[in-house]
Amino acid sequence: MAIDQAVIGTVLPGTDLLIDRSRLRLFAKATGATDPVYTDIAAARAAGHPDLPVPPTFLCALHNEQPDPLSWIAGLGVDLRRVLHGEQSFEYKAMAYAGQCLTARSRITDVYQKKDGALEFLTRATTVTGPDGRIVAELTDIAVIRHEELR
Repeated sequence: MAIDQAVIGTVLPGTDLLIDRSRLRLFAKATGATDPVYTDIAAARAAGHPDLPVPPTFLCALHNEQPDPLSWIAGLGVDLRRVLHGEQSFEYKAMAYAGQCLTARSRITDVYQKKDGALEFLTRATTVTGPDGRIVAELTDIAVIRHEELR
């Protein structure tokens, strides 16, 4: 069942996330980041940062802070067993650091099909702002929905 194009522009529930050092250290370790600026406060300060900087791609964690991170897709009537992570991109505007509270606000920006409808793509754009309201990053992610019955 195709997703109605009318969902384009839908604003999704926002998320706030307090960035703490332990979380940044765990993320750096999990992603293999070896630069000590991501794990050692002295190294971060020596590099000119006020605290541990947020590592690349960490901001995707903002989407997982909701009780049901896939509710934005399930709420469209999509069977989550048919969903694949298709693509993700980050455009950074400013640095973010441990101790800050970041806010993510998302909206659905596109729905399109390929392979005669066997694959459907759902695009979400997210703006992440810092405590001062300044944009930290623009995120885009695409979910792919497989419609096996159309193959």
